[in-house]
Amino acid sequence: MKKFFKRKNSDTPQETERRIRANDAEFNSQFSYANNYISTTKYNVFTFLPKNLFEQFQRVANAYFLVLLILQVIPQISSLTPVTTVIPLVVVLTLTAIKDAIDDYLRYNFQTYLPWEQFIGPRDQAPGATAIASLVFFSYIIVLNTVVPISLYVSVEAIRLVQSRWIHWDHAMYHERTDTPAKARTTKLNEELGQIQYIFSDKTGTLTQNIMTFDKCTINGKIYGILYDSQGNEREVTDSTPRVDLSANPYYEKKFDWHDRTLLDAIERGDEDAHLFFELLCICHTVMPEERDGELIYQAQSPDEGALVSAARNFGFVFKSRTPNTITSVIQGREVEYELLNILDFNNVRKRMSVIVRRDGQIRLYCKGADSVIEQRLHEDSRALMQKTTEHLNKFASEGLRTLCGAVKDITNDEYERWQRSYQEASISLDDRDAKLEAVYEDIERNMLLCGATAIEDMLQDGVPETIEKLARADIKIWVLTGDKTETAINIGYSCRLLTDEMTDVFNIDEDTLAGVEQQLLKARASMQSEAADKHSVAFRGNQEQIQAGEDMAGFALVINGHSLSFALEPKLEMLFLEVGCLCRAVICCRVTPLQKALVVELVKKHKKAVTLAIGDGANDVSMIKAAHIGVGISGQEGMQAVLASDYAFAQFMFLQRLLLVHGRWSYFRICKFLRYFFYKNFAFTLGHFWFAFFCGFSAQTLYDQYFISFYNLFYTSLPVLAMGVFDQDVSDKHSLRYPRLYVPGHTDSFFNKKIFAISLLKGIIHSLALFFIPYGAYYHSSNHNGQDIASVHVFGFTVATCLIVVVTLQCGLDTAYWTGVNHFVIWGSLVFFFALHFLIYANFFHYYEYVGTDRIAMGSAVYWFTVLLTSVVLLLPVAAYRFYKMDVNPTLTDIVRMKQRLIHSQSKSSDFTSRVRSSMGRSRASLRSGYAFSHQEGFGRLIKSGAMMRSKEPTAKEKKTPAPAKENRANSSEVAENDSNDVKLVKFVTKT
Repeated sequence: MKKFFKRKNSDTPQETERRIRANDAEFNSQFSYANNYISTTKYNVFTFLPKNLFEQFQRVANAYFLVLLILQVIPQISSLTPVTTVIPLVVVLTLTAIKDAIDDYLRYNFQTYLPWEQFIGPRDQAPGATAIASLVFFSYIIVLNTVVPISLYVSVEAIRLVQSRWIHWDHAMYHERTDTPAKARTTKLNEELGQIQYIFSDKTGTLTQNIMTFDKCTINGKIYGILYDSQGNEREVTDSTPRVDLSANPYYEKKFDWHDRTLLDAIERGDEDAHLFFELLCICHTVMPEERDGELIYQAQSPDEGALVSAARNFGFVFKSRTPNTITSVIQGREVEYELLNILDFNNVRKRMSVIVRRDGQIRLYCKGADSVIEQRLHEDSRALMQKTTEHLNKFASEGLRTLCGAVKDITNDEYERWQRSYQEASISLDDRDAKLEAVYEDIERNMLLCGATAIEDMLQDGVPETIEKLARADIKIWVLTGDKTETAINIGYSCRLLTDEMTDVFNIDEDTLAGVEQQLLKARASMQSEAADKHSVAFRGNQEQIQAGEDMAGFALVINGHSLSFALEPKLEMLFLEVGCLCRAVICCRVTPLQKALVVELVKKHKKAVTLAIGDGANDVSMIKAAHIGVGISGQEGMQAVLASDYAFAQFMFLQRLLLVHGRWSYFRICKFLRYFFYKNFAFTLGHFWFAFFCGFSAQTLYDQYFISFYNLFYTSLPVLAMGVFDQDVSDKHSLRYPRLYVPGHTDSFFNKKIFAISLLKGIIHSLALFFIPYGAYYHSSNHNGQDIASVHVFGFTVATCLIVVVTLQCGLDTAYWTGVNHFVIWGSLVFFFALHFLIYANFFHYYEYVGTDRIAMGSAVYWFTVLLTSVVLLLPVAAYRFYKMDVNPTLTDIVRMKQRLIHSQSKSSDFTSRVRSSMGRSRASLRSGYAFSHQEGFGRLIKSGAMMRSKEPTAKEKKTPAPAKENRANSSEVAENDSNDVKLVKFVTKT
């Protein structure tokens, strides 16, 4: 036994390296290393049944009904057959297992059990009143268990499943160019889509297209890419502006646009600064080249890196090929080979990358990265140039361009050899390897000389400004978390209407100390608190003043950079930052890392009772997406990492407005209406046993027959409420988008809360009283036309059951706002099915059944039909009258919009055509700008140096060509501009009516 507990010998040598060969399992197996197999599935063929049942009975609801089933098996306390619980429980478990199996199979293709004490049954003879009372108590637990039936859970799951399919089937959320439909990767969050209060969004690839074009640059203090007229004023570049002819370069790309001839002239006359600048762009990257059908194709880690290498290529600095130890380029027609010594890769902390190469015995380091990072590592000789370049960078940022700085450093052989030894030691270290490598990188990336900076354009996606404006009108606060410079972020904020000219103030938090950030936040809070506290309230009543108040788009915005954000997220300031941020209509966090993105989301999620949503398109957004209540992934240019981590996915940001304002709102509206009706109908059903108990001495005798109890929630009333939960809609999708403030009730749980739940229960209690005592009074001294007494427990129970089915089914019809053929079929079909099934069950060939003939006895009397009619009128007429009164005297915004919707449907086609023509006049074009956010993913440097990414064979002809960039999208704001006054027009219409 000692050998198992023997302490490890301190003299045992530590493992300092591991030998691994890619794709060579036989070689690797001799070392017995742990494998890196990852399973994306939860079950296999053998573990599915036990594991799934184990997980299902962890749910309180299933465990609750299992306990009821066990109690029903005990004859001393149960007056109901176990079938009433067995059938629903088996159905629920089966359907849930099927759904889980499908979900797990899709995951495969996509590559605490509740402890309960042993039940001890009562003894054969339980003496005394206490034992009898205990038996009665448990008996009524069984009888009244249908207050919360097991069918509730399976119904909710079915509704959620169909609502998820509505999202997937929505053609309005299908992106035709990329053949990408919307996907709901979960079925459990649909109603929460209708309650979103905070949206956290990435910018690059989420708000923008992530299709980069080389727009401008500054080299040695001179800007290129700007055209001037004869008076020296800047001239706008249009489609008619002639392009610079680059066809003398055999590697030029026809799709590359450049209009400033001066840059090409500088290169052709041998300008050393221009040559050094483009040599940096040609060498400092991790792009992989390959030839397809004789054409040189680049595979870049990020679109902006690909744009830079492509720009260098078109100006005559062509990156041709690479091996783990060399880089081959064609510079101005002459092939040049560099010895690749090291790649100092990019990550979200370094915000830069470097390569070290040797050519003709000279060792040189090329580095590119964020301007703030490069500036800190420049030689004193570059300070003046950096000041001039900073002015150019600010100009680029004001135009919404993505910026990047480049620098170089010559290294002596002795200096490199010393550094290489330190690098080798750090790279094989098993303790704090990343920290040691970072320190080594810092040692060599010092005293660099600035070359210049680049400016890349990334255009906004279709419909981004309109989407953000509509979401803001829905009282959803939007936080953009980006890697942009502050100036770029502000410019983009205005371009996409996140920031507006109507805003009272935009606060910029940019201090670099804890005390400074605190002072700026306090000043911002004081300024906000001086304004009217209730300036942005949204009203739902139908008068002009309230609706106009809801149109106010003023307010505050907050812009904070990543350095200041690091102080704001410290425990001392996080609550102050949260308070100030939540007082703003919009927040922009600049120069943030993926970790900071997640921390911001966690801060709001932890301290605000609000549903949060995060949306992004790249691997750097995964932590943010996972931190929010709901994650949305955009399938763009940066792979599928964000999609795989998300709950919902689609191709364009503009689909978010439809996901929330249409599908989210409908899902929340439907599930709330479903729950209100479900609890109402089950209280009306179950409490009949309670009133009956006063007449049967609390003997646990049931009012209804056992088949009716089993089938009530399973057949008679299940389909109408399911159809309502699946198809119902108070207003159309068009009007849901036109009036975003219809979304706001979800923020306050206005459709289902404790008050509404209590009202539903009270309504169920009142209806149960009427359903029991009206038939009771009718049958108290009743007889048929022959004078025979027809009052019996069976006839009375069947009459109450009939009244119940008729009333709750017609109540479902009153609650249905949107009628389809399915609704008609299931509502009227449920009534027909009730009578048809009872004719079958009470037929004479079931001689053993005590209810045989009950239906014929009851229906043969006029008392039965009069009782059903009277009960229905007494219970449903007040409900209908109250709703008409409320809509006429005190309509909600939903009521007003529905009236508008009816008016539109009643108009003729000609007037509808005229209104569409008028609405299309005066459309304006929004100014679209884009901005820079550097990639946060770690690069491919390590793989390149290992040689694992090098192709060993020629590409096949079947490989697809890369798509050309899409043309610039022109934003159309006419619909939003047109709808600004829609609510006021509605009020005038209602007033006239």
